[in-house]
Amino acid sequence: MSGITPQEIKQEFLKSKMGIAGIVILAILVATSIIAIIAIPVETFQEWNNPSSWISNPKVAIPIWVNIFMADKIPEHKILDSPNIEKASRGEVELISHQFGINFDYDDFPNDFIYEFSAEYSGAPLLEISVIRPDGIALDLLATSLPYSDGKTTHSERIFSTDDAIKKNLSLQSEIFGFTFDRLSAQDIVFSETLENKPLKGDYIFLMDLYGVDSENDIQDSKLIIGGKAFGVMGTDELRRDLAIGLLWGTPLALFIGLVVSIASVIAGLLYGVYAGYKGKKTDEVMMRFNDVIYALPALPFLIILSVTISNSIFLMVGFLMIFGWVGIAKVARSMSLQIKTRGYVDAANMMGQKDSKIILKHIVPQLLPYAFASIAISVPAAITTEAGLSFLGLGDPSFPTWGQILHDANIYGAAARGMWWWIMPPGVMIAITGLAFVFIGNALDAIVNPKLKR
Repeated sequence: MSGITPQEIKQEFLKSKMGIAGIVILAILVATSIIAIIAIPVETFQEWNNPSSWISNPKVAIPIWVNIFMADKIPEHKILDSPNIEKASRGEVELISHQFGINFDYDDFPNDFIYEFSAEYSGAPLLEISVIRPDGIALDLLATSLPYSDGKTTHSERIFSTDDAIKKNLSLQSEIFGFTFDRLSAQDIVFSETLENKPLKGDYIFLMDLYGVDSENDIQDSKLIIGGKAFGVMGTDELRRDLAIGLLWGTPLALFIGLVVSIASVIAGLLYGVYAGYKGKKTDEVMMRFNDVIYALPALPFLIILSVTISNSIFLMVGFLMIFGWVGIAKVARSMSLQIKTRGYVDAANMMGQKDSKIILKHIVPQLLPYAFASIAISVPAAITTEAGLSFLGLGDPSFPTWGQILHDANIYGAAARGMWWWIMPPGVMIAITGLAFVFIGNALDAIVNPKLKR
């Protein structure tokens, strides 16, 4: 191994199709991690387990791209938060109007519609909600006064399509449709054909009008939600969380866990094994017996016990994985050290009176670096899958959206039995792809540095 230079390793590695494939996959994963860290607000990461942060999203919605393969298009969940604002005055009456436009081109009715707003006002202004359909029919949905206030106040409210007042107002306008719809929901009525119970496609305009008398009123944080059955690139889970965000955040977390655990384990195992092999005699015997004790411990059950009794923090889990990851590396490093220390340049360094630490770091460890790099690459998948396994068992850190934690949540809510493939397959595929990248790189390096494999 001493004859292999870094330049030779690079040249041999570039000849390996497997190694190049691993580098390409790893580059994509690193780019994904950078995009996740830069593009996604850190607040989204911190609020992963806060249900109120995802209340505007639909439950267990399928990815929107599924519509490409569907004969009947599934309604997409729309969150409209950029209304067209108009202001007008008629004598003492002031009008503030927020208008939301939506093109509805689906073959099924939406689940619901919700209007969220905050209004700053004084007195008791009147809020009117209406909709203009693609066929020109205007429907009055709601007319209500906001709570009275002597001075300036801010009122926040969420108005649902299930509101009895909305259903009552629509029932009073049933003659427009020519048939009764006692059993239909408000969203079915608004989006229905006048003669048939099927969706009316086209452009809808929802009007939110706030009337006040001699007062400066304003509507803030105005948002209209048209509930659908499809949302986002990867859909949502039972807690309404956008799974695409969880998958993106899971990428840097997986790389962090895998690389930190593997690098630390390989460095510790390499130095431990080299020192034991170089010193030999009783030192070697004592150190390797301790290595055997750690090696004999069943890693996964022990990790489970540690997670339950001490903490399930992701940082402590990384530390636990390091404890069990170095022992195999130490055994191989010791055997290599026993061979290298018999070489002439090591004997010469001893005769010159060089310190043991200098001999180890200058003459022995550099000879093992190619093996160390291959070991780091091969050890990463084991660390990632171990963390995923612990998280799947419910022993991971729930505050971090790791791929294993996503699979744990899917198992808790019975995603497999309910056919929610978009909740199960993507994190599993990401774990497999990440592991495959490092296996490709590790095997390519191993074939270069291992003389037997090279022949």
